[in-house]
Amino acid sequence: MVEKRPNIVRRILAIRGMGQVITVFGGIIVLCIIFSMMNPSFYSNRNIHNLLRQIAPFLIVGIGQSYVLITGNIDLSIGSVLGMSCMISATLMTRGINPWVAALITMIPAVATGVGNGLLVARAKLPPFIATLGTMTIARGIAQLVNGNRNTDSIGEAARAFRDFFYYGRGIYFYNTVWIALALWFVFNFILTSTRTGRHIYAVGSNLEAAKLSGVNVTKTVVKAYAVSAFCSAVAGLIQCSQGGLGTMDSGLSYELYAVAASVIGGVSTLGGQGLLLGTVVGACVWGIMQNGLSLANVYVAYRNITVGIIVIISVLADIIVRTGRGNRLRSIARTKAPQSAL
Repeated sequence: MVEKRPNIVRRILAIRGMGQVITVFGGIIVLCIIFSMMNPSFYSNRNIHNLLRQIAPFLIVGIGQSYVLITGNIDLSIGSVLGMSCMISATLMTRGINPWVAALITMIPAVATGVGNGLLVARAKLPPFIATLGTMTIARGIAQLVNGNRNTDSIGEAARAFRDFFYYGRGIYFYNTVWIALALWFVFNFILTSTRTGRHIYAVGSNLEAAKLSGVNVTKTVVKAYAVSAFCSAVAGLIQCSQGGLGTMDSGLSYELYAVAASVIGGVSTLGGQGLLLGTVVGACVWGIMQNGLSLANVYVAYRNITVGIIVIISVLADIIVRTGRGNRLRSIARTKAPQSAL
C-alpha cells in the first residue's frame, strides 16, 4: 500500500511559527484596506515604492535582532551601531576617502562591537540587557566624537554612485535598498535554516544546558548572532548615510525598537529558540505600513509611537502566554504518563 503524502498546506502550517506568520500577513491585508480607504493615494505607485524602501531598513535591522532573540538574548545597541556607522562612513568620505573603502572600514568597528557584545554576554556572563546597554552608549559616544561632536558636511558628488547603490538607484523595477534587504534576508535565512550555525542558534535559545551537553560551542554561537546583528546595523547605517548625503549624530535613534518590533510582531520569541525570518519580513511590513499609513492619515507621531508600542507589548505577551501554556501542558502530560509509585 502506497503511503499517502501529507497535504502541502498541512506541512507548511506544521512549521513552527508559521501560524503567526500567516496571521500577521492577514493583518497586513486588513491594514492595507483600511489605509487605502482613509487615503486613496496609499496605493499610488509612488507611495508603494517609497513604502517598500521605508520597510527595507526595518527588515535589515530586524534580521539582526531576530538572530539574537532566537539565542535567547537581546541587542539594544542596534540603533547606536547604525548611527556610529553612518557617522564614520560620512566622515571618511568628507575627508577624501573613496566611498567604497569608507564603507569597508566602517564595517570593522561595527562588527567588532557585535563580537564584543557576544563575548560580554556568553563569556563574561553579563545580562544581555546590561551588556548591550553599555555598548549602545559607547557606540553613540563614538558617533558623536568621530567628527568633533558635530554632524558632517555633505559627502558630495564624488559619492553619487555610492548613494545610488544604497538608496536612490533602481534595479529591475524596485529601489536598490529593497534588493539589498532581500539579498541579506536570503543569505541569513539560508544560514539560519540550512546550516549547522543555524541549528546551533536555535539550540542555544531552546535549551542552553542541553546545547552545551550536545557539544555546541555556546560562546561562538552567541558571538556569531551578535556579529550578524552589528553587520546588519552597519548596512542600515550606510543606507541612512546615502539617504541624507551626510552623517548625523542622532542617526539610528529608536532603531532598536524598530528591530524588536519587526521581530516579535513576526513571531520571533523573546524567550529564545523559536522564530522564522519570514516572520521578520511580515513584522517589518506591519511596522512600515503603519508608519506610512498613519502618516498619510495625518496622525500625530506620538499616537503612532503609542500604537506600535501597544502592538509590541501585545505580541510579546501573547508569545509568553502561548509558550508558558504549552510548557505547562507538556509537564502535565509527562506527569500523567509517568508510572505511579506503588502504594
